[in-house]
Amino acid sequence: MSTPPPGKYQLRSLHEEIGLFDRKLAHVSKYESFPTEADREVAVSKLNSKRKLLVRNALQMAKDGVEFDPSELPASLRAEETPNEPLPVPSVEIDAQPETDSVAKAKPDSSYPSPYAGTALDCRQEVQAYKQSKARKQA
Repeated sequence: MSTPPPGKYQLRSLHEEIGLFDRKLAHVSKYESFPTEADREVAVSKLNSKRKLLVRNALQMAKDGVEFDPSELPASLRAEETPNEPLPVPSVEIDAQPETDSVAKAKPDSSYPSPYAGTALDCRQEVQAYKQSKARKQA
């Protein structure tokens, strides 16, 4: 049985595996508990050697011309190629108007018919009756 030729989907899978190994390495080095520090270093070196093999294969595929989307690169490979530059923050002008006008604008226009008019969900009359009784109690 022959292996399929390398393609962009195989490269995408390699990038996902590299990202997975990056997360595993971070977890092992920070949170995993080991009896000795030497055991931790052995586990990290095993994971690191597997990751290096994946990185070498991914770089070889990219060098051979397999197309890929740069946004699919794992963060560790993106950091090696281009330094993180801060993105420009767009300036936003804020109006200092009071919010009392927004309440008046939020009222629904009664000139539009309700999509529920004439159905069991039409509650416009009940709402009007409630508002009138509420106004009478306050007056």
